[in-house]
Amino acid sequence: MNKYFLIAGFILFCSCTNNKSGTIEKTSLTRYVDPYIGSGGHGHVFLGAHVPFGAVQAGPTNYNKGWDWCSGYHYSDSIVTGFSQLHLSGTGIGELGDVLITPYTGELKTSPGTLDNPLSGYASKYSHSDEVVKAGYYSVNMNRYNILVELTATERVAVHKYTFPETEQAHIAINLTDGIGWDKPTEGYLKKVDSQTYTGYRFSTGWAKDQRLYFAIRLSKPFGSAQFFDDGKIVAGDSVKCEKVVGVLNFSTRKGDIIIMKVGISPVSEKNALANIDAEVSGWDFSKVVIDANNLWNKELVKIIATGKNEKDLRKFYTALYHAYTHPILFNDNNGDYRGTDKQIYTNPGFANYSVFSLWDTYRAEQPLLTLIQPERVNDMVNTMLNIYKQQRKLPIWHLMGNETDCMPGYSAIPVIADAYFKGFKGFDVNLAFEAMKASSTRDDYGMKLLKEKGYIPADKEKESVSKGLEYCISDWCIAQMAKKLGKREDYDYYSKRAVLYAQYFDPKRQFMRAKLDNGNFREPFSPFQSIHEWGDYTEGNAWQYTWLVPEDVEGLIRLFGGDKPFLAKLDSLFVVTGDMGENASSDISGLIGQYAHGNEPSHHITYLYAYAGQQWKTAEKNRYIQRTLYDDKPDGLSGNEDCGQMSAWYIFSSIGFYPANPANGAFIFGSPLFDEITIKLPDNRRFTIKAMNNNEKNIYIQSVKLNGKTHTHSFLTYKEIMQGGYLEFEMGPQPNKQFGAAMDDRPKSIIYN
Repeated sequence: MNKYFLIAGFILFCSCTNNKSGTIEKTSLTRYVDPYIGSGGHGHVFLGAHVPFGAVQAGPTNYNKGWDWCSGYHYSDSIVTGFSQLHLSGTGIGELGDVLITPYTGELKTSPGTLDNPLSGYASKYSHSDEVVKAGYYSVNMNRYNILVELTATERVAVHKYTFPETEQAHIAINLTDGIGWDKPTEGYLKKVDSQTYTGYRFSTGWAKDQRLYFAIRLSKPFGSAQFFDDGKIVAGDSVKCEKVVGVLNFSTRKGDIIIMKVGISPVSEKNALANIDAEVSGWDFSKVVIDANNLWNKELVKIIATGKNEKDLRKFYTALYHAYTHPILFNDNNGDYRGTDKQIYTNPGFANYSVFSLWDTYRAEQPLLTLIQPERVNDMVNTMLNIYKQQRKLPIWHLMGNETDCMPGYSAIPVIADAYFKGFKGFDVNLAFEAMKASSTRDDYGMKLLKEKGYIPADKEKESVSKGLEYCISDWCIAQMAKKLGKREDYDYYSKRAVLYAQYFDPKRQFMRAKLDNGNFREPFSPFQSIHEWGDYTEGNAWQYTWLVPEDVEGLIRLFGGDKPFLAKLDSLFVVTGDMGENASSDISGLIGQYAHGNEPSHHITYLYAYAGQQWKTAEKNRYIQRTLYDDKPDGLSGNEDCGQMSAWYIFSSIGFYPANPANGAFIFGSPLFDEITIKLPDNRRFTIKAMNNNEKNIYIQSVKLNGKTHTHSFLTYKEIMQGGYLEFEMGPQPNKQFGAAMDDRPKSIIYN
């Protein structure tokens, strides 16, 4: 019998057994997870073994062939260099790939090879037909050596299982030099502690300028022969410290011999990495770790129960949820220790510390999603951000492995913290949070000094001025609303004025958000299609896409257009107009419907703007089209970068039937529910169930809504209403009910609803 069939059968058996003593319950939803989705095209998702929000992401690594290999793996590839312990998922910049471990046979070699000569080292070809990919489990046959590699993980420990052929020349390379090719090692250390234990660290610079990773490796059998190399040159002794470290374990095997490796990681020390292994994987039962990992996934996936008409919809939905649970990641040890942005060690912090905050992306829907289905993590994430503030004197912008990358415009931790505060999360210091917001929004870098001086950001003084200005307004609105609730009148007045400065960029004649120069004039010449100017006025977008980036004050944006009718006419045009975006157009402008770009995050709220102007039915129309055409259950099933869960969070919310267009006011705008029934499991055994009656591919329009049996005329729902538990019923039909949500009192408003 084919061994890969056996592996698949083992996983299936696990998913159909009783949920006792480390087995998986019959209702396991992990069977719908397809980690291949988004691993092709421009999805950039991680493929390998991990657990929800786990610090470890153990998976196969290809050579870096460009942008689409940001995660270290792309479905189009067929050569594996080894198996790294850390990966990013869905980012537009590559990083990590630390501690590349590769089993191989034959002549001793110290590197995988090169991109130009990929099989000159120990790299191997592989085939997708020889891969098994599941939630918490990955396996592949290295065809060059006939070695079966299996991977699973706990939160801080990767577990490798290698099944070797018979050979006198078996090796395992521990490579601190090569990874996925996006960073550069600055110092590495590898030490043989005993015949079954190795420890070390890898310091590197890349997107994270000063990443420090400590690790420990425990093997299931002793090895007498280990060699250490400095840039390919052998080093005597039982340790090596240099920039380019490689260690090679040498041994002989009989056919079917199995070696298991437990690889613990730590941001703090080798000692803590060993302690993480002891705490999380005490024995050598690989199958148990696989089952436990799958159970952890099922525990989180089951927080939303979807009833669908076909398995394809369920695969897309639960894979999206799987992706949304990949980041942020834990950035601490089992005992709570972590290393701060200031490089100091913090012990017993009183909260779980996190990293990989892609906030420019995730503040829009991923973080609001976590307030619904991961509320137990929200206070810890906010406390992480507040402690980052204390360590670097500003809130995180794009935080990566204890490093501030300052990537993307805005101070986008602010909507996340404000949203948590407005929704009633109380496990953090509110006064410190407000202090951090003010400090982060009154700096002098990234155009803020100019903003304070002139009331807008001059495009000839600061690049990406329009994007920065609009993003700052969103966060300033959040600060103003928080100041109001805290009774800070002076701050409320100040930030309320700053929050409406988006109007400075609006050209009433052309009806676009445009770059304004230091002299007060709009920049000429102007094309709403061109995404890149010499100075770069827009971030990964153009005027067609950024004109709508006012989710915090849609009524104000409508007024700038002159009312509902011209606003709706312009919004309709967005989805049909086409034009030349120029040869320098950003690769992130993807998933186009007209000039609506679903493949990039600034567009994600736009379809929901119709509800603010009384035409919720158009939101339903556009959303069902996006659900059906821009998401698929194929490797290229995402229309753009996953971006640490945001692309999937849009799909999760929209499939349920609503979305937080304003990321911090507690309102969820109705769209077009995809499933016949959805149940969200809430704290204290409460549930919120959404039913879509007469729902099918033609009946995409909401005819009427009932909440807990009573007629609900609003075109939105609030967080408070959801969290109380209850029952929401959509009556669906093939033609729009143009009266639903049309009345002014039934439209969403730019106020705090909690």
